This record gives sequence, structure tokens and C-alpha cells, in this order.
Amino acid sequence: MADKYNLKNPAVKRILQEVKEMQSNPSDDFMSLPIEENIFEWQFAIRGPCDTEFEGGIYHGRIQLPSEYPFKPPSFMLLSPNGRFETQTKICLSISNHHPEHWQPSWSVRTALVALIAFMPTSPNGALGSLDYKKEERRTLAIKSREAPPRFGTPERQKLIDEIHEYMLSKAPAVPQLSSTQVPEEHPSEEEAEAQVNSPNPEALPAVEEVPDQAGDRIVEEQEEVLANANPAGVEASREIQSSVSRNQLLQKSDTRVQNPKPETRVQKPDDRLFTLAAIGLTIAIVVLLLKKFIKSTQHGAVFLDES
Repeated sequence: MADKYNLKNPAVKRILQEVKEMQSNPSDDFMSLPIEENIFEWQFAIRGPCDTEFEGGIYHGRIQLPSEYPFKPPSFMLLSPNGRFETQTKICLSISNHHPEHWQPSWSVRTALVALIAFMPTSPNGALGSLDYKKEERRTLAIKSREAPPRFGTPERQKLIDEIHEYMLSKAPAVPQLSSTQVPEEHPSEEEAEAQVNSPNPEALPAVEEVPDQAGDRIVEEQEEVLANANPAGVEASREIQSSVSRNQLLQKSDTRVQNPKPETRVQKPDDRLFTLAAIGLTIAIVVLLLKKFIKSTQHGAVFLDES
């Protein structure tokens, strides 16, 4: 292969170096090699990321390297139906030729494939070449992708596709039988996908982004949708908190009533009323007797004066 190309060409030297590194350090998650007749045309296959609806799938694709590689980015195309990216359509990612301003010469085919795997479960956001199939449909496509590799290109290219497929099958575990409850309800965000591909190695992995159309309008719509569709778990938790606060308020009011009782109003008993009445009657009787005695004494005095 090397005899066909000018080894002094920087792009050729870099590509041959990556081919050697890919063969000497293979991965269970991906495989990629150039076709025999053109080292700027690569075939690849990636394994679906674990704990997603893509798990167990083997997805084939095509990479086209520019003549200015690695100073300009490659283009990527998926060939296996997957429910996330359109087939035979150049996908729009920050690591692809759609956004050369994001590309860094230190990145390679290997780092780009790692980033692509991490980005598969993220939300498409309407980007060019993206799809948004249901989880059940993606899971069905993942199982079907193992049966046979896609048919594409010349016999030489198809031979390489078949060899890569056999290698990926030999490294792939059994297809997990995921139930609907085991499939994550939400796709990871773009920030999480970027965190997955961050690496402390000198050959830092790219922070992949899928650039949507009319991004500003879509962000506003997503924010309105989030506000309109509140998380039921969050609403329920809020209700429980409000109920707890109400109970605490009631307990505090009850404690206040106990600590600050109203002044007691003393009610006279029936015995007290009878005693009072008896005392009043006795007083009246004494006054009457005194009046009678006074009247008698007065009458005696008058008689005594008459006799005199």
C-alpha cells in the first residue's frame, strides 16, 4: 500500500502512521482501516454504547480524509440503519468537515470514532443527517445490525467491510434483552457526551457537538417545553414538602395555644350562691329586729314623757 504513494507527503505519512497504530492497538469498541485502492477512503465499524438502546449493535460507516489531512477534518457517513443518523449522508458534527473551525490536527481517526460512539445516545436537536427514532425501533435495528454487514461500494471495499464486521462480532458480547424499563428515559446531554470523550492524554479527544438548524429558536422552544412539562417526580416532591410545612405550621399553632392559655373565667358553684343568699337573708333579719327594737324603745320613751 505504501509503495503507491509519496511518503514525503505529510498527509500520506500521517495516514500510514494511523493505520499502523490502529492495527497494533486494536479496540473492542471500533475498528477502521483504509481500502486497498485509496488510503484516503476508510471503512469503520463502531459498537453501540452500553446501557443504551444501541447496545449490542455493530454500525458500519465510511470516512473520507481530505488531501490536507490532518490540517482539515474528515467527513463521516453511516451505512448501517441505526435510528440516530441517516445512512449514506454526511453527518454534521464538530469533528466533521461541516465545521472545520472546530477541528484540531492533533485529533485522529481513532479519537473521532471514540467521540462518535459517545455522541450516539444524545438528542439530535434537528441537526443535518440526524434522526430521532423511538427506543424500541433503535433496539430492533441494533439487533439486526449484527446479522450481516451493509452492502456498499466495490468488491474490494465490500471485502474490507466484511472483515471488519467479523472482527467486531468476535469482540462483541451477546445482545442484551432490555426491557422498556431498563432503557434510559432520557438521552444524555451534549455536555455529558463531551465529558465522556475528555481524556488526559496528550492526544485529547474532541468535544463533539451536533450543530442544529436555527439553534436559537430551538433553545427557546426547548425551554418552553421544559416549563410546560414539569417533572412529575419534582411536582410530587414539592407537594410533600408543602404538606410537611403545613403540618409543622399546625403543630406550631397548637403549641402556641398550650403555651399561652386564655384567662380562666371562674364560675360560681350552686353552693356559693346559696351561701350568699343565706347571708343576705340573715342580714335583712338582723336589720328588721334592730328596727323593731328601736321602734319599741321609742314608744316607751313617749309613754314615759306622757306620764310625767
